[in-house]
Amino acid sequence: MTTILFARHGETDWNLERRVQGHTDRHLNETGRAQARELAARLAGERLQAVYSSDLARAHETARIVAEPHGLPVTAVRDLRERHFGTWEGMTDDDVLARFPQAATGPWGDAETQEEMSRRVVDAIARIAATHPGGRVLIVSHGGPMRAVLRRCSEDGAGPIPNCHVVTIAVEGGELRPLD
Repeated sequence: MTTILFARHGETDWNLERRVQGHTDRHLNETGRAQARELAARLAGERLQAVYSSDLARAHETARIVAEPHGLPVTAVRDLRERHFGTWEGMTDDDVLARFPQAATGPWGDAETQEEMSRRVVDAIARIAATHPGGRVLIVSHGGPMRAVLRRCSEDGAGPIPNCHVVTIAVEGGELRPLD
């Protein structure tokens, strides 16, 4: 069994503005850096074998801040990215709903589907776990992938997920289950 500590990145200005980020590469703001330092302090006692992150700046920067005290490098994995929201990226949630009312209940325009995103994230986690059998690994990603992981673990992934929130999961034989 491999233990995965799956964390969401720290805050960005677009999080504050409720803008759809998706694959748009935004850096942490000062609050996000402080959240990452707090996460590093919370995880200081963890015996991590490795640290992975999405290749997007907000997740990678969060992971670097947490990995530094452990003396570990951060491996960026593109498949851990947030869901790609297509032409809606950069729009506020309110703008999306005003211009595309079907977004409240239907598909998100030219966005990547939930299923596509979930499949690539879960596959990436399975590959990482296979690389570290019996280990303890930190993965820093995004809200959408975290919701996908929670749903895969038969947990509620519908609500808001705070920045730098961590869930602990076990991966064994390609299956994910919650440890929290």
